[in-house]
Amino acid sequence: MAELVDASVLGTDRAICEGSSPFRPTIIYMKVTIENKKGLNKDVKVFVDKKTMNNYIDQKYEEIKGTVNLKGFRPGKVPREILKRQFGKAVFNEVLDKVLKDTSTKALEENKIKPAGQPKLDLKTYGEDKDLEYILSVTELPKIEVKLIEKIKFDDYKVKIDNKETDKRIQDIAKNQPNFKDAADNKAKEGDQVQFDYEATVDKKSFKGGEGKNTQLTLGKDLFLKGFDKQLIGVKKGDEKLVEAVLPENFPEKELVNKKAEFKCKILAVKNPEEVKINDEFAKNLGAKDLNDLKSLVSKQINDEYKNSLDRLSKNQILKELEKMKVDEIPDNLIEEEIKVLSQGMSEEDAKKSRKNFEEVAKKRIKVGLILNEFGEQNKVSVTEQELQSEVQKQIRMMPGQEKMVMDFYQKNPSAVASLRGTVYEDKIMNLIKEKAKSNKKEISKDEAEKILKQSQDQDIDSKKVIKDKNKQEKNPPKKANVKKTSIKKPKKKSPVKKVSKK
Repeated sequence: MAELVDASVLGTDRAICEGSSPFRPTIIYMKVTIENKKGLNKDVKVFVDKKTMNNYIDQKYEEIKGTVNLKGFRPGKVPREILKRQFGKAVFNEVLDKVLKDTSTKALEENKIKPAGQPKLDLKTYGEDKDLEYILSVTELPKIEVKLIEKIKFDDYKVKIDNKETDKRIQDIAKNQPNFKDAADNKAKEGDQVQFDYEATVDKKSFKGGEGKNTQLTLGKDLFLKGFDKQLIGVKKGDEKLVEAVLPENFPEKELVNKKAEFKCKILAVKNPEEVKINDEFAKNLGAKDLNDLKSLVSKQINDEYKNSLDRLSKNQILKELEKMKVDEIPDNLIEEEIKVLSQGMSEEDAKKSRKNFEEVAKKRIKVGLILNEFGEQNKVSVTEQELQSEVQKQIRMMPGQEKMVMDFYQKNPSAVASLRGTVYEDKIMNLIKEKAKSNKKEISKDEAEKILKQSQDQDIDSKKVIKDKNKQEKNPPKKANVKKTSIKKPKKKSPVKKVSKK
């Protein structure tokens, strides 16, 4: 949109050049006045003259005249009266919707009003060959001063990983990836690997999935079927062994679930575990360049494990400081919406009893959200499509084996993608706050990190217990002594209800 007539913000004639599809450029003359200012609530009165409305309608008829085919008329030659009889109501409604959308958006933008929720629109005057007049009842977002964010103080932790910690982690990895060597004629014992073929039957009948070739089991881990491993202890290469086991709940052939099966096993090999040598070859098998590279990767992995948790502590510190910032007034409609979210799934009675606590929580959440959004807007924080897709890929990688299912979920659920966008947006804002605020950088050891995280966890448990006890007391208040009181009750004031209607 481009402005054609210079005008001040309130109560003046204004002209807008509108060129978006499906209409050609039209000049809209409108007058905007702000009325009934009550805190964050105000009425925006918009007047559009009938000449503008008629111009819009004329253009719409010109547009459809070239596309409508009616029997007895050549294309583009259908008289206006015929079109009006056939499409008049639809044309007017489409024009009205467009003018309402364009003028209401412009009126709010020009008066720098950011609505907290959907404004209510009350049509006062409208119709063919008539002026358009309507009122937008708006609850405005409060003005927020975000400059104070730069004065926030928070702890920024860096964990220094001792070489001993790295070596210990690598040794643990090696223990879980043992090498095996042939045991010649030795009998299998716990910890050995047994390789075998098998054929299974239930009630002497074979079944789908009842055959296996070159199956490998490490005895003692019980990873195949419950009790299967123990029956292979003592076998040697070349032995045949009959093993009995119950088929599990998740067995694909449902009619065989929980039935006893007999496995005729042919032992192909028995292997003893041998100590894994931690060297460059071992590191390469794990995807590293060499042992030094593996140590570097493992050290970073340990650091990241603690860093993610410590970063959450830093974020919580910042959020608590944001809660202390002053916001003059919080929109009532946003509070009510948040209370509905908090009380979701609760009975009406329980929700009523918990309302006071919910109001406190709602106000804090909304205040922090408003501050973060304002900070993001002022610093032009946005989420690119590339960043969003990168986050989707991250979620997919977190579900190995279910990549297609996760991808389909995000493709079919735009709300889930929108939620991810919100997460990325918040993370970008928090990172920017960390850059601008006053960080107290602390390099700590792994033991110190564990201590800090344990203290934080204990504090969370205590806080939840206090809230739980408080809610319990509110649901079951102590009984008061039966003392009769005489009191004068003030009459309740009836709040006026404003109807939103088309006259």
